[in-house]
Amino acid sequence: MATISKQLLSGSTQGTGIKIVQTSTAGDTVHTAIAGTTDIDEIWIWACNTNTSTVVLTLEMGSADVDDNIKVAINPNETVLVVPGLPMHNGLIIKGFASVANKVNVFGYVNRMDI
Repeated sequence: MATISKQLLSGSTQGTGIKIVQTSTAGDTVHTAIAGTTDIDEIWIWACNTNTSTVVLTLEMGSADVDDNIKVAINPNETVLVVPGLPMHNGLIIKGFASVANKVNVFGYVNRMDI
C-alpha cells in the first residue's frame, strides 16, 4: 500500500520562505525531487510579491528549457499558488528567478508518495 508523508521544500530552512535572489537562469534552488522513479513528490508552491509593482516569477521545473518553465506575473502584495500539486521525481531540481531580485518569496511543501 502506498504511503504519503508531508515534506518541506528542500530549499527551505525549517519551512520558511525561500527568497528569490536571481534574475536569470539558473535560478535559486527551490526543491530537489526525490531520487529514482519509484516514488513521487507532489509539489505545492505559493509565491508572494513584496514589491510595489508587478514581478514576473519563472520556475524552472527540472530544466532551463522553456517548455519546462512555469511563468507567472504576480501583482504587488499578492500571494498566488504557482505549482498546484504537480508530480516530479528522479532528482529533478526546481529553480526560480524573478524579474526583480529579492522581492519574491516562495513557500510550500511536498507530499512524498511511496508507491
